[in-house]
Amino acid sequence: MYAAVDLGSNSFRVHIGQHDGEAIRVLKSVREPIRLAAGLDVNGNLTEPAMQSALSCLNNFRLILAAYPLDSVRVVATSTMRVAKNAATFLPAAEDAIGYPIEIISGEEEGRLIYMGVANALGASGERRLVMDIGGGSTELILGRGMEIERVESFGIGTVKQSLSFFVGGRVDGPSFEAAILSARSHFEDAAPPYHPQHWKNAYGSSGTIRAIADIISRNNLGRCDLSGPSLDALKRRFIQFGHVSKIDMPGLRPDRAATIIGGLAILIALVKELDIVVMMPVDAGLRMGVMWDLYLRSTRRDRREQSVRDFAQKFHVDENRANRVADNAAALFAQLRPASDGHTKYLRWSALLHEAGLVVSQTSYHKHAAYLIENADLPGFTTREQKLMSKLILAQKGNLRKVGEALADPDFVKAVLALRLAILFMHSRIEVGVGELKLRMKSRIELEIRRDWVAHHPTVAYWMEKEQEMWDEVGVDFSIKANANSALA
Repeated sequence: MYAAVDLGSNSFRVHIGQHDGEAIRVLKSVREPIRLAAGLDVNGNLTEPAMQSALSCLNNFRLILAAYPLDSVRVVATSTMRVAKNAATFLPAAEDAIGYPIEIISGEEEGRLIYMGVANALGASGERRLVMDIGGGSTELILGRGMEIERVESFGIGTVKQSLSFFVGGRVDGPSFEAAILSARSHFEDAAPPYHPQHWKNAYGSSGTIRAIADIISRNNLGRCDLSGPSLDALKRRFIQFGHVSKIDMPGLRPDRAATIIGGLAILIALVKELDIVVMMPVDAGLRMGVMWDLYLRSTRRDRREQSVRDFAQKFHVDENRANRVADNAAALFAQLRPASDGHTKYLRWSALLHEAGLVVSQTSYHKHAAYLIENADLPGFTTREQKLMSKLILAQKGNLRKVGEALADPDFVKAVLALRLAILFMHSRIEVGVGELKLRMKSRIELEIRRDWVAHHPTVAYWMEKEQEMWDEVGVDFSIKANANSALA
């Protein structure tokens, strides 16, 4: 049983679902209209009332989640948390409230998860499709074929800001609508060509806003339940007739959603015009369903992150043999160190596989280049927090350890760093590390016991070991090295 929590710019939502052998069936769904994007002040900070409202909602969500025997939970935050300047300050309190880590995902990762949800709902055919999602703070366009994504982009325009900026005070008139549409078109015009109809067979709208607009059009006899230019224009004219958000009274539209729906309609009309879409079909799937599918695939060892690492390594011409050798040795050393949990195991392996990616930039300080690339790259399946962890591991692979000083407070992180550094050291010294050939322990100090013939066969190992001892001594960690009898290191 899986739970997906979506901390969106307009609403916070929970989906709890279970895989039934073919599909994920939603057992529980909860929506709270927090409107976090409207809680940003002029300086880009979340206001105190907005944060308190969010925390209250997250406390309620925690109670809901606790009522189910969940195998895995993933909490993702989207556009507003990406741009809020005080997000890092607010995040610890939010995580305490819901009881789970919160991942502030990139727009590209949001698009990937949206497409995963839609593609699994539609089936794994080879259909080329365009998927569009209009959220409270951002809009995602995803081009794909069947289950595979070919292109994904996120645009910083959403229903909340569009409504607040162009329908001031709730007033709805023709000039306001045209200005909102023109503004939205300006966001998409340069990026539009790859998403024109010649690149896909069918277009789908996945967000709650798009589904709501389709429902309103259908229930008010303004067109069919699919979406087209004429039906959207008809809805726009009907809204203008009301003149004010507070006066809108239409089947299918709750009064509390009217303001954001108007902003979403302006964006949708802009996209239909800019991308030359004749008809779009709403689909009842998106981010939350994609999150649950991602959790399910991870549980069945079909982790999208594995493919991302392979693709990244290939793109940056990483030597596969060297990478695999370091990854295998690092895993074996880390296991000897007996970490408190396996929380760092995968990240250590992926970091080892990518530790030389920076060589494509420069031989000098390649670890710094690799760390920057990993932290800032678009790695499908990875969260910002995961990429930062890997970046720190890669940065710590060589040189002084002071540069990751704060992270050294985590004992398992320290053990992962030690395992990675030694694995790289052994590779550079051309030492094949076999099971039982060394012993590595770490409690209050590092203790390493190696074979007596290593120095004779690998002359540089003594030099590298001495340097390693110095680096650990600089951060207050004693590193003792023993060799079997008669070794120069004894």
